[in-house]
Amino acid sequence: MANKFGQKIKVLYIMNILLNETDVDHPINANELIERLAELGIEAERKSIYSDISTLIEYGLDIEKSEEYKGGYYIASKTFELAELKMLVDAISSSRFISEKKAVDLVKRIVALGNVYDAEELSRQIVVPNRNKGKGDKIFYAIDTIYQCIDNNHKMSFRYFNWNVDKEKEFKYDGESITVSPACLLWFEENYYLVAYSDKRNAIRYYRVDKMEAAEELDEKREGVGGIDKKEIARIAGKSFGMYQGEMKTVSVTCDKSLVGVFIDRFGKDIDIKKSGDKAKIRIELEVSPQFYGWISGLGDKAYIDGPKDVKADYKKYIQSLLKNY
Repeated sequence: MANKFGQKIKVLYIMNILLNETDVDHPINANELIERLAELGIEAERKSIYSDISTLIEYGLDIEKSEEYKGGYYIASKTFELAELKMLVDAISSSRFISEKKAVDLVKRIVALGNVYDAEELSRQIVVPNRNKGKGDKIFYAIDTIYQCIDNNHKMSFRYFNWNVDKEKEFKYDGESITVSPACLLWFEENYYLVAYSDKRNAIRYYRVDKMEAAEELDEKREGVGGIDKKEIARIAGKSFGMYQGEMKTVSVTCDKSLVGVFIDRFGKDIDIKKSGDKAKIRIELEVSPQFYGWISGLGDKAYIDGPKDVKADYKKYIQSLLKNY
């Protein structure tokens, strides 16, 4: 039998069958493996099947023998559990910045990491409103460029735009490229942001990655990123709204007790909360901005700012400016 087709790589076929077609609920025994190999044009005997399985176990594959199914074998532990793969699929399927075409492609690749019995569950689709329908996936190119710059300690350049009323890209700085020293990427409120030191502003700035074009690695060493604390960046981001930068202040808010969960969801459990009759007194450290005022006003008359005085006065002006339109 040593000269017959497929004998040298028979063990690899057995490994693929075990990885792709077995789990604790779907073991496969020696006779079934012989039949599966025969479908591939490979002859095998029971003794050689047992020998190959022993070789795979020695190699490090976690193969177990089922006590309930005709001495069948199965993969006991996989690189990814089904629940983990489901989370990856859900994260990709629900990300608005990923185009539908790219999401489908990525999900197919993740499905391939599981076995045939996981495929049906992993192929479920999540309906996502306002998904990016762009034909290209330039954001992946930009992300790759950012990581290359960080790894190589290089600066990068890109053009940055906003959308105008004609739904057209309107490039900032007259379309000229921006040069920055990238520090890290930040995932926040369903968007990727580049945290970088801006040469032009001599300060740390945030840039939406999906609004970048022509991202390019430069042959210049990064500057101004040595003192950036990634944990501090994440902490500050959690205290901003839409990544709009403002002055960091401690703000006092009074709200109905029913809204406490809203504040915890937005700012975390570390905020200071005290009971006050049927109300709650909340102190939050955050970057004060018009976006924060918009968020507070969206809670209606069930929440209002107590202080500090300058923030309270500024919020009042914000409300008054809205009334001018009515």
